[in-house]
Amino acid sequence: MIGLFILYLALGAFAGILAGLLGIGGGLVIVPMLTFAFTWQGIPHEHILHMALGTSMMSIIFTSISSFRAHNKRGAVRWDVFWRITPGIIVGSFVGAWVASMLPTNTLKVIFGVFLYYVSFQMITGKKPNPSRQVPGKPGMFGVGGVIGIFSALVGIGGGTLSVPFLTWCNVVIQTAIGTAAAIGLPIALAGSLGYLINGIGVAGRPAWTIGYIYLPALIGIVCMSVLTAPFGAKLAHTLPVATLKKVFAVLLFLVGSRMLWSAIAG
Repeated sequence: MIGLFILYLALGAFAGILAGLLGIGGGLVIVPMLTFAFTWQGIPHEHILHMALGTSMMSIIFTSISSFRAHNKRGAVRWDVFWRITPGIIVGSFVGAWVASMLPTNTLKVIFGVFLYYVSFQMITGKKPNPSRQVPGKPGMFGVGGVIGIFSALVGIGGGTLSVPFLTWCNVVIQTAIGTAAAIGLPIALAGSLGYLINGIGVAGRPAWTIGYIYLPALIGIVCMSVLTAPFGAKLAHTLPVATLKKVFAVLLFLVGSRMLWSAIAG
């Protein structure tokens, strides 16, 4: 157990540095890392990705609080947008976690692998939507929040990869879009974590120290270290060639996505 906990501390440290350095959501790093770690640990195949997603969602609760507080101090959170989109986010995230709990591991691997392809393409091309409309009203924001919540819970992320492009498309300044997306990550993580916790209770074959689909040793190790190392990653961003590193990381995401898809097809 001590050796495994050290492994999860290392994963958390790595995820925190990458999040601070490249500005990416922790889930993009944490989910594949946990998938490989749980496989090595010998956790039953049918639970591996569900537990990786649930543990990732729970860890985002802690990192999103730290992130959006920092953005809010700079006045970079649109709270009017946050309150309009949150009801849809909560419903969508809970539904997404419920859908994920019903799907087999190999199907979830395909979904996550395809999502990594999308993020990789976005990072390599730097493609951003043209600001061409305004933020919609409450019904529209509920629908958008529901879609973002569902996909975020399905792939275990805080939603920034989806909400930042949407807010930019709606003429929200990029710095404010990033800060608002960080705040939106909290209800995504809360509702998604609750969904994975409830839907995993009573499922046979889960290892000890698991609540629902949330594996506590991994959660504690990741949260402890990622919160400590994210500021270090942010400092490195001012000295390292971030644009080049993003392209290298995009290639890595493409390879990880390919590995996920191959294991789903072969498995």
